[in-house]
Amino acid sequence: RLQESRERLSVCSKLCYAVGGAPYQITGCALGFFLQIYLLDVAQLDPFSASIILFVGRAWDAVTDPMVGFFISKTSWTRFGRLMPWIIFSTPFAVISYFLIWFVPDISRGQVMWYLVFYCTFQTLVTCFHVPYSALTMFISREQSERDSATAYRMTVEVLGTVLGTAIQGQIVGKVVTPCIESPLFIGKTNSSVAMEELNTTHDTGSLTDTRNAYMIAAGVIGGLYILCAVILSVGVREKRESSELQSDEPVSFFQGLKLVMNHGAYIKLIAGFLFTSLAFMLLEGNFALFCTYTLGFRNEFQNILLAIMLSATLTIPFWQWFLTRFGKKTAVYIGISSAIPFLIMVAVLDSNLIVTYIVAVAAGISVAAAFLLPWSMLPDVIDDFKLQHPESHGHEAIFFSFYVFFTKFTSGVSLGISTLSLDFAGYQTRGCSQPSEVNFTLKMLVSAVPVGLILLGLLLFKLYPIDEEKRRKNKKALQDLR
Repeated sequence: RLQESRERLSVCSKLCYAVGGAPYQITGCALGFFLQIYLLDVAQLDPFSASIILFVGRAWDAVTDPMVGFFISKTSWTRFGRLMPWIIFSTPFAVISYFLIWFVPDISRGQVMWYLVFYCTFQTLVTCFHVPYSALTMFISREQSERDSATAYRMTVEVLGTVLGTAIQGQIVGKVVTPCIESPLFIGKTNSSVAMEELNTTHDTGSLTDTRNAYMIAAGVIGGLYILCAVILSVGVREKRESSELQSDEPVSFFQGLKLVMNHGAYIKLIAGFLFTSLAFMLLEGNFALFCTYTLGFRNEFQNILLAIMLSATLTIPFWQWFLTRFGKKTAVYIGISSAIPFLIMVAVLDSNLIVTYIVAVAAGISVAAAFLLPWSMLPDVIDDFKLQHPESHGHEAIFFSFYVFFTKFTSGVSLGISTLSLDFAGYQTRGCSQPSEVNFTLKMLVSAVPVGLILLGLLLFKLYPIDEEKRRKNKKALQDLR
C-alpha cells in the first residue's frame, strides 16, 4: 500500500500529461478531415497528384515512427529525462512546417513537391513529439491503475483536441464559401459572353483567395495551441526513470528488442485487431468532408456535422473508461466499436436528410470514442505481459508504441491513396459544384461499405487476443513481486 501511494499521480500531473496529447490530435484531425478537400478544391491539384501526396506523406509518417523509436532507445538520460528533450526541441519546427502545409505557393510548377516536402517534414517532427509522448505512459507510474487513469485523462483531452481541430479549422474555413465551377454541360447550355466568363473568373479568384487566407489563419491558431500544450506538458510532468525498470539493469540492442517485441504473441494479436478497426475510422475521416459536400449536398454544413461527431466522442470517453473498468477491455472493444456499424449503413442507405445525418453523427461519435481510448489503454497491458516473459530486457516501450503507430499509419496511407485514386477513376471534378453519380457512389462505398467490412474483420481477429481481465490481475501481482 505504501508503494502504491508513492506511485499515485496527482490530478494536476494527470491533466498536464493529458494536455500533451492534444497537439497530435488537433493537427491530425485538421489534416485528416480537411487536407484532401483542400488539395483538390483550394490548391486545385488533380486527384492523382493529391493521392500521391496523401499516400507518400502517410507512408513516410509510418516509416518515421520506428526510426524515432530506434533513436529514442539510444538516447541517454538527461536531467530533463530521456523522452522530454525530444518533445521540447521538435515543437517549434513542427509548428512552422504545419503552417506551410496550408500555404498555397505562387508557383506554376512544383506545387506537388511543395506540399510533399512540408507534409513529410511535419509528419517527421510531430512523430518526434508523439512517439516519446506515447512511451511516456510507462514512465509516469508503475501502477496499472494510475497509468489507466492517466490514459483516460489523456484520451479525453485527445478527443477534445479533435473537437478543437475540427472546430477551429471547420468554423474558420466554413465562414468563407469556397467557389465552385458548374459542369461543362451546364456552361455549354448558357449564352454567357467572354466578358461574363472573365467576370466570373475574377470573382472566383477573389473568393478563393479568401478561402486560402482562412486556411492560413486556422493553421496559425492551431500552431499557437501546439506550442502552449507542449509548454504545459514539459513543465507539469516529471519523467520517472525507475517507473519502467525492473530488478535487472542490463539493456539489449534495438534490433534484439525489436525481434523480441515482434515475437510477442499478445502484441501481434492486438495490432492485428486494431489495425483494421483503425483503418475503418481513418477511411471515414479522410473522405467524410467530400461525402457531406457532394453526396449528401451539405456544402455549408459539413464542418458542423464533423463537430457533432467529435463532441459526442469527447463526452462519451468517461463512459467507456467506466465501462472497461466494470466489464473488461475486450468486452468494451466488441460493444464500442461494433456500435458504429448500423449507423454507417444508415447514412449510406437513407436519402439525404440533415436531421438524420446529425443523429448518425452523434451516434457514430460514441463508437469513435471507444476506438480512440481502447488501443492506448490496452498497449500498457501488453508491455507488462512482455516484461514478465522477458524480465532481463527493458527499455523497449518506444518500440511497442512506435510500431503500433507504424502499422496503423502505413495502412491508412495506402487506403487514403487508393481512395483518392478511386475518386479520380470515377471522374472527380476539381472545384465542381456537383459530382458525377459514379463519384457519389464511390464516396458511399468509402464511408460505409468498406469501413463496415474492416470493422467486422478487426473484431473477428480480436477474438485471438489473450489478455483478459483475469490475466491482467495476475500480471499485476507478478510484476509487483518481480520488482
